[in-house]
Amino acid sequence: VDPFTRKDWYDIKAPSYFENRNVGKTLVNRTQGLKVADEALKGRVVEVSLADLNKNPEDSFRKVRLQVQQINGKNCLTDFYGMDFTSDKLRSLVKKWQSLIERHVDVKTTDGYLLRVFCIAFTKRHKNQVRKTTYAQSSQIRQIRKKMFEIVSKEASACDLKELVSKLIPEAMGKDIEKACQGIYPLHNVYIRKVKILKAPKFDLGKLLELHGDASEDTGARIVPGAADFVEGIIKK
Repeated sequence: VDPFTRKDWYDIKAPSYFENRNVGKTLVNRTQGLKVADEALKGRVVEVSLADLNKNPEDSFRKVRLQVQQINGKNCLTDFYGMDFTSDKLRSLVKKWQSLIERHVDVKTTDGYLLRVFCIAFTKRHKNQVRKTTYAQSSQIRQIRKKMFEIVSKEASACDLKELVSKLIPEAMGKDIEKACQGIYPLHNVYIRKVKILKAPKFDLGKLLELHGDASEDTGARIVPGAADFVEGIIKK
């Protein structure tokens, strides 16, 4: 017997802050006895290219992780679960004759998510520099790491997860770090290379439906007795 005959296809839906909502499809065994299909789907993590989610080929080096939180009919509603770089992009950034500076910061968003944010930066040549190498001193690296910590903490702890994702996509924090560190040592290729969710708050269905734009269901208008269009139903015996 073909095992696919007892399986069903479900659509994976991305949150509404991404341009492309349809991520793909996933398979699951049909509900049988105590084994419920919905329970088997919850908690699944899918990895999608940001280029597919936002229809922008320039973002193809970013991978976004989405976790299935709730099942709505044949749709799997997901929420942001993390972000990473592709290994080829990371390897293309690492070169000789420059310093690589990294820092990770644990931050808590206003809606209760505990995240670990990883920053990466590379030193670059000064204007009119003759020397071949661009190595930063250990004291300068410490100062740059301090700036990374300050900027990421300030930006991430002042907003909720949805706002934070919208800051991560255009690389706003990387540009802020690059600008702030110009006086210490010139930097380039400054990125938030990875984001991990360490702890999530208690699951809130209303908030998830709001993220997916499904919360505003039409429940009809309230009719008050005595209004012009109010008609009382007559029950026939």
